[in-house]
Amino acid sequence: MKFFCNPLNVNYRYQFNADPRRHGELQICREAADPSMILFKGRYYIFASMTLGVWVSDDLAYWENHRLPDTLPLYDYAPDVRVIGDWVYFCASSRDYNCDRWRTQDILNGPYEKLEGNFPFWDPNLFLDDDGRVYFYWGCSNVTPIYGVELDPETMNPKTEPKALVEGHPFKIGYERFGENNSLLPATEEEIDAQVKAFHEAQGIPKSMIPKEVMPLIRGMFSNRPYIEGAWMDKHEGMYYLQYAAPGTQYNTYSDGVYVSDSPLGAFTLAKNNPYSYKPGGFLPGAGHGSTMEDKEGALWHTATMRISKNHDFERRVGLWRAGFDADGELFCNQRYGDWPMNVEELQKDPWCDPKWMLLSVWKPVTASSFVPGHEPECASEENVQTWWRASSNSRDEWLKLDLGEVQNVHAVQVNFADDKIDIPCPGEIRHGSQARYIDEASHVTQWKLEGSTDGESWFVIADKSEAESDLSHDLVVSEEGFAARYLRLSDMAVPYAQNPCVSGLRVFGLGHGKKPHGPRYAVERVEDLDMMVDISDQPDALGWNILFGESPDKLYHSYMVFAAGPRRVGALIRDRDYYVRVDVFNENGITEGVCIRLQ
Repeated sequence: MKFFCNPLNVNYRYQFNADPRRHGELQICREAADPSMILFKGRYYIFASMTLGVWVSDDLAYWENHRLPDTLPLYDYAPDVRVIGDWVYFCASSRDYNCDRWRTQDILNGPYEKLEGNFPFWDPNLFLDDDGRVYFYWGCSNVTPIYGVELDPETMNPKTEPKALVEGHPFKIGYERFGENNSLLPATEEEIDAQVKAFHEAQGIPKSMIPKEVMPLIRGMFSNRPYIEGAWMDKHEGMYYLQYAAPGTQYNTYSDGVYVSDSPLGAFTLAKNNPYSYKPGGFLPGAGHGSTMEDKEGALWHTATMRISKNHDFERRVGLWRAGFDADGELFCNQRYGDWPMNVEELQKDPWCDPKWMLLSVWKPVTASSFVPGHEPECASEENVQTWWRASSNSRDEWLKLDLGEVQNVHAVQVNFADDKIDIPCPGEIRHGSQARYIDEASHVTQWKLEGSTDGESWFVIADKSEAESDLSHDLVVSEEGFAARYLRLSDMAVPYAQNPCVSGLRVFGLGHGKKPHGPRYAVERVEDLDMMVDISDQPDALGWNILFGESPDKLYHSYMVFAAGPRRVGALIRDRDYYVRVDVFNENGITEGVCIRLQ
């Protein structure tokens, strides 16, 4: 069997960001985002922003990193990659110069042939229709829309004028609203006017001196309007599915929506199932700005950006989920247990299959050799990537121990290392491209040893990576046959830049010995147009709940995992659309479905 667990278990490179808004202060974090995934000559490839390379897989479960040539714009965001015949076409984003394209017939070895660009763009996406015509989509702004144009397939130059295709509508599309849980309403024109006036006064710049073309961007800064970005096009049974991301990458509600048309340049209408890629809860949230690909078995997969956003807004990772089209042509993506271990082969057969193993570690007691106040050991078991245990030294004698409460049958462990504020000089020269930064190319390592015990006294080795030469900050250990353990101990740790080790999640999966939880009790109520309140009653046999909703009882395609009972606001609804809601409850032993309710 082939298993993986989001975020993808790959090397995430460090970025040294010299943000001018922070007067050049370095912000250091790992980053990978905006993934383009393709199948080419029997292998899978993911190109993601700020990785300097490409991840390659034969089975969608195990990925290797390969460096790409420096002739490609590796410091530009949102690399777009598409297969056209025997060629793979590559481009990336810039607003400051014409964006070139490259093409190759051998991704790993090249050569890459350059095609001169003739206009700038951001968040590009190339699409080959089945009649041989080529189209191009781009856009990333809270002011301007996503555009589309037809290209000459030989020169890749535009044949038509750009056409506006997708704009933001945050007053009627809930998931497009800014903020955690889509909590920020767009500003009114009067509020924007006041903010812009205050901005001019603070900067000491008269409004008359601001170029006319810059004014919309300044107003956009204060609008709380969503970024509409990350276009990706797919075609299914004669219909065109233009996917886009909103509202902003730093929020847990970063998601992908989809518009549908019978023509590649529209007009497009908002699909019934929206947002189709949406993961606001769980350990690592976010599922926006991605791509959708058919695998060798004919199954559809969606890869997208997940967010941490603690050391920098662009501290991000990459996730992968099963997708598909239902019988009515609705594009969906299954993210119900979207950061638990997944079996590729089972999902290829059934995109809605339940997880094979349950989460055993949430809220379980954790102790450690030491800790820094504010980063206590229990942070490693609270299922929140934005909190972490931090040891008080970088000694390899530091350790972290998790108590499952009883001997359990363990099948998988995900070891998630975090970065606390890193304060070191930039190891290379800052490059001034789309943003001022340096991407560290050094071969770092992340090393550790994981042991198990049934009694806390006698220990056995589960995995020993204390001499590893890899840098995997979200590593996954799988044991299909399982092993008995009550305690798990992480020790002998060494991480990049000689940091004190930080662990955001020592996550354990397996099967308990008890009963599934009783059926959940909850009430749901629609609040105005775009929100609903889901009030979940606490129950002693529960560990967490999954709020499912959709357009009908058999299309509960959206999900929001929570680990606390009580009222929960969900702000992803669309005005004038009906919804059905079901809350499922889970514990170490399995999942119990709730009763589906029509939202009033």
